[in-house]
Amino acid sequence: MRNKGASEPAFRRPRRLALKVALFSTGLLTVAAAAFVLMPIWLPTLPGGDKALIKYERSQRLTRWSFGLPMPGEPDLSRLPQRLASAGVHVGSPILIRIYKSEFELELWMQRDGIFHRFATYPICRWSGALGPKLKQGDRQAPEGFYTVDSAALNPNSRWYRSFNLGFPNAFDRAHGRTGSLIMVHGGCGSIGCFAMTNAQMHEIWQLVTAALAGGQARFQVQVYPFRMSAERLAKYGESPHAAFWKNLKEGSDLFETSGVPPKVNVCKGQYRFEPGDRGSTGSEPIDDKCASEAAKL
Repeated sequence: MRNKGASEPAFRRPRRLALKVALFSTGLLTVAAAAFVLMPIWLPTLPGGDKALIKYERSQRLTRWSFGLPMPGEPDLSRLPQRLASAGVHVGSPILIRIYKSEFELELWMQRDGIFHRFATYPICRWSGALGPKLKQGDRQAPEGFYTVDSAALNPNSRWYRSFNLGFPNAFDRAHGRTGSLIMVHGGCGSIGCFAMTNAQMHEIWQLVTAALAGGQARFQVQVYPFRMSAERLAKYGESPHAAFWKNLKEGSDLFETSGVPPKVNVCKGQYRFEPGDRGSTGSEPIDDKCASEAAKL
């Protein structure tokens, strides 16, 4: 038996040290993992609330992108044909897109039997700015509102791996004197006012977008919201300078969610004007300043 007072053989010391380091590292990882799980719970209570949560989400998604990892909640992009068949739609079916900034989600809806059904929800890799509309060129702000995209807005040779232009500023934005251009949905996970997806996600979105336009849909509607437009969320932001604008957007959101049909959208006196769409409509009508066009006829 070795004397308790004897020194430990030198060859055993590195092993014990390595074991201690491993146990310490494991403890750190456990604490870090628990923190990440709890982060969405306590972050909204920090000063800034949603701003802190959005900043956290951006950092996490950029890390995933840097390591080539899929975004959280990403659909199985390798099974597009099977997913289409399961949804009862096909490449070339009319589409509609809804974007939620706070939730970092882009939904792609596809038409079946005259009604649009949500086909896929893609986690957005990055968008820039804060909740609220884009106001001017260079503010690095992602816009909010209703837009339409036609084939002229497609850029297959984008430096960001495929892109389509939302068409900012639209009639509503121009009525409010907002400026800017080339606000895109694109791949590449980098944004100075755009909505950036991963390249793999953009590859699938591009297939469905281009096929719909080539199949006869003149343009598709893109609805961009600050968050999911529930009465509770609107009440939370009742003191925001954008509250009236968001309430206006909710009118169009509610019409679509009730019917599954794109609302008819026009602009008049600086507000969106929404009417129920007709079953079978693809939302291809342009968004114009209806007041201005009517005045021109007089």
